[in-house]
Amino acid sequence: MKASTFVYPWDVNGDPEAPARIAALGVPQVTLAAAYHSTRALTPRHPRHRIVTAEHAAVLYPADERWDGRTLRPYPAGDWAPGDAWGEAAAALAGAGLEVHTWVVLAHNSRLGAEHPDTSVVNAYGDRYPWAPCIAQPATRAYLVDLAAEAAVRPGAVGTELESLGWYGLQHLHAHDKTGGVGLGDAGQYLMALCFCPACREGYGAQGLDADELAAAVRTALEPLWQGAPDEGSWAGVEKLLGEGTAAATRAWRDATARSLQEAAVAAVRSAAPEGFQVLLHADPVTHHVGANPGVDPAHVLSVADGVVVPCAGGPGLLTPFAEQDREGAVIAANLTVVSGMGGSPGTLAADAARARELGATEIRLYHAGLASDGDLEAVRKGLSAL
Repeated sequence: MKASTFVYPWDVNGDPEAPARIAALGVPQVTLAAAYHSTRALTPRHPRHRIVTAEHAAVLYPADERWDGRTLRPYPAGDWAPGDAWGEAAAALAGAGLEVHTWVVLAHNSRLGAEHPDTSVVNAYGDRYPWAPCIAQPATRAYLVDLAAEAAVRPGAVGTELESLGWYGLQHLHAHDKTGGVGLGDAGQYLMALCFCPACREGYGAQGLDADELAAAVRTALEPLWQGAPDEGSWAGVEKLLGEGTAAATRAWRDATARSLQEAAVAAVRSAAPEGFQVLLHADPVTHHVGANPGVDPAHVLSVADGVVVPCAGGPGLLTPFAEQDREGAVIAANLTVVSGMGGSPGTLAADAARARELGATEIRLYHAGLASDGDLEAVRKGLSAL
């Protein structure tokens, strides 16, 4: 069962022991960040630093001339990943015998929303989500498609994993986040993710909805949750709060918008990539879900991409809808957290991977070799050797 671990360039660059240490885990592949959102990351073994602060979303390589004169364009990294940080790290990892794939974060960019607020998702109350570009807007879609092609197909890469290629919503681990005071479940998160920018308002109109009336209906539907009523979760909860017909119309607009963006981005990557280049999407099999692993239709996404990376921190159940498609050769990678301090369980890796395989996983992903302690990495080595 093939395993790959996620890595940042700053885990490798400046640490000559990092490539061999990662290879010694027993993974044949690394998934190396090429375009990433803002973060503060621990580097527990690096000889020069212990904390890296990536101040904003950035590409971790020099962007090319395709962006000249464009308003929406990727931002270069600062001193946390200078120059061609991706290329430097990729060369070192390849030198240790590791196959290198790119890791590309797309529709998640707080700086883009801060500098270009009109690109952001706007909720039913008129609040903008600067971290969440609205994927319905033509200029934003063009930016995301070109970013996917450029960041995915870096020299030396033999594949890519595209994260956040779909709708983003309220969920965002922002600095000093204070949004957990009210328990918004599945239904509430969907309603808070509905966008009312001009492009989406027009899209709802094409589905027979009046955008102003829809926004009012969303605010009314959310009111019991603000007052402490339980969120019943699931799509049935959305239908109960919003009405079955209205809910279906919003989902029709959003599903079609996400699918067409996924098709365009994957096509752009394939056009720029050499033959045999693997394209995977981070994905959730429930289409109305939003976030880093956006909801997709399993049959559709496996007809577009070579496979999916599926979040399994809450258990492996999300693998089943993809496995049921029975697509020959499709990669269904179970994403397992192996950092104890982030809720992972490296000590049960062998058992977790075996259970994921039973449910249809063909590969596993390990989050995250750079963030894990020495003890966690030792548990990973033991777990992989037992597979």
